[in-house]
Amino acid sequence: MQFSAIGPFDSDELQEVRPYVDFGALRIEPRADVTISVDIEPSTGRVLYVTLDCNGSKIKLSAVAAPKNDGIWTEVRAAIATRILEEGGSSEESVGPLGVHLDARLPLVDEQGRPSGYRLARYVGFDGPRWLLRGEISGAALGDIRAEAEIVELFRSVIVARGDEPLPPNETLTLRVPPGSVVPPELNQP
Repeated sequence: MQFSAIGPFDSDELQEVRPYVDFGALRIEPRADVTISVDIEPSTGRVLYVTLDCNGSKIKLSAVAAPKNDGIWTEVRAAIATRILEEGGSSEESVGPLGVHLDARLPLVDEQGRPSGYRLARYVGFDGPRWLLRGEISGAALGDIRAEAEIVELFRSVIVARGDEPLPPNETLTLRVPPGSVVPPELNQP
């Protein structure tokens, strides 16, 4: 488990007060150069991810519960690598500005379900107090050092609001659409 003075931050430990957009378990600092969107599961209306899009790079964020004294990024990273391999892709661990991450080639399929190439992604994680923040990076940040620095800064600026509710490890922390946001009618169903 890591505690960081440079982020990501735990909402209970952050002393600095700053503006943010409240997505429930994740709080995102608004920036003029960042577009924020959510991925919603159509059948349930549940928010799955918060995605930050910045100058040709994206990072898809989610958070899960973790044990009080142990981090789980190592085991989660291994599970992601196994899933990628089972789906016909490949991955390799590397070390970068956010610690150990997973560089992946993810298989693409066309409308008929046939292989149609690969897309690149980087999986990053940060073990906080009783939570793990996960991110999937794509786009320019995978090959451009300046774009990578922007995405790293965004990841580090995230505030995780774990809450006090007891949850088993790897249980997804609840995300929600911020109050006052517009959701397409087809997704705004109970």
